[in-house]
Amino acid sequence: MTRVTLNIGMFGCGTVGGGVYDLLHSPARKQALAAMGVQALVSKICVQNVAKKRDLQHFSAAETSFTSRYGDILEDQSINCVVELMGGVEDAKDVVFGAIRADKHVITANKALVASFMPEIVQLLAEHPTVRFGYEAAVAGGIPIIHTLQDAYNSDVITEIAGIMNGTTNYMLSKMEAEGVAYDAVLKEAQDLGYAEANPSADVDGFDVQSKIAILAKLGFGSIVRPSEIPTVGISRISAADFEYAKMMDSTIKLLGVAKLLKPADEATGKPQEVAVYVSPVVVNRSNVIASIGGATNLVNVRSQNLDSSAYVGQGAGRFPTANSVMNDVIQLARGDAPSDPFKAAVPSKLQPDYEAHFYVRITIADGLGVIRAVGQLAEESGVSIYSILQAPIVDRTKVQFVVTTETSLLSSVRSMCQKIAALPFVKEEPLFLPIM
Repeated sequence: MTRVTLNIGMFGCGTVGGGVYDLLHSPARKQALAAMGVQALVSKICVQNVAKKRDLQHFSAAETSFTSRYGDILEDQSINCVVELMGGVEDAKDVVFGAIRADKHVITANKALVASFMPEIVQLLAEHPTVRFGYEAAVAGGIPIIHTLQDAYNSDVITEIAGIMNGTTNYMLSKMEAEGVAYDAVLKEAQDLGYAEANPSADVDGFDVQSKIAILAKLGFGSIVRPSEIPTVGISRISAADFEYAKMMDSTIKLLGVAKLLKPADEATGKPQEVAVYVSPVVVNRSNVIASIGGATNLVNVRSQNLDSSAYVGQGAGRFPTANSVMNDVIQLARGDAPSDPFKAAVPSKLQPDYEAHFYVRITIADGLGVIRAVGQLAEESGVSIYSILQAPIVDRTKVQFVVTTETSLLSSVRSMCQKIAALPFVKEEPLFLPIM
């Protein structure tokens, strides 16, 4: 693809959109972009309220106008690139699909849109082969993980992608660990600070990470995975006690998105590769680089045959970190470097909901005789071998917690064991089970 001068129509002008505009239109940045051979400006911005005052440091009415009509951008033949930063899914889908059908290049930061409609986007791009599609900002904000997976592993075989991809929950878990704060208290604090929304479900229930790991699974393994197919567990059941037990194991707890290759494709039999993808709090050993990442910082760790383990760390959200990722797509497109196949070719894959790991199982009981024996019997019945038993000093014998860790076991076996344990008369609540990394 040759260099192209970009006349951009932007949808949305909030935190990220304002950052993108200022990065493109500041005099110093214009000069730097021109030195790279990049010619790009935003000529129209579509917003709901054109009269609203915008936080734009370098706005030029001579260069840019506002509109509330989608058609003013989508039907403008002089605009050859659409940057979608409006949020939501359905309206954004109309904009993105409309832009591709109009043979306009598209750049988006919309993880939910990309993850939910990836097959449809791939099909549309095949029907419009001159269109380029950038989505670097859709995953992990300021970390250039999309371009890295598109370009840096072409001669390698990725075996696992795992990462902290939600700054809100990482902040909350870090706070719980450092200060022994209860979940409800740290959630309220995160909301007061603006880290968490009034309805925090997308963050704390893992749905934000669900979309992101679906995208990375496609880039890492060629597997098309709908977010709804990904087993997802949030952080609402994590307690300060869990961090005490994790400390006994020289570990911490992180909410991770994980995609791992279980079995490569078998060309002789035609069997597809098997891939496990999940979102869950994970007990992470301190020796793992993932354990060292605190606060709202993000990390994506890629394991591969040639490079072993490579960690990519940075800010996962924010005005300029995310805007910078959008700008990287703009620059790549303007210089003619944008990939013609942004998602890489699909590879026949079987999504395997069952996977092997060591597991952490927290059990809450009314203290009595025979508890460990009963748990051990149910573990044996379920095909689970117990590795260790941990217990903090007992404070209240009517509500005693202890932790069982397992040898390498199937998720389905551990789940079955926990269901059986939950039915025991002395068990006070459903056991919590987490994979160990």
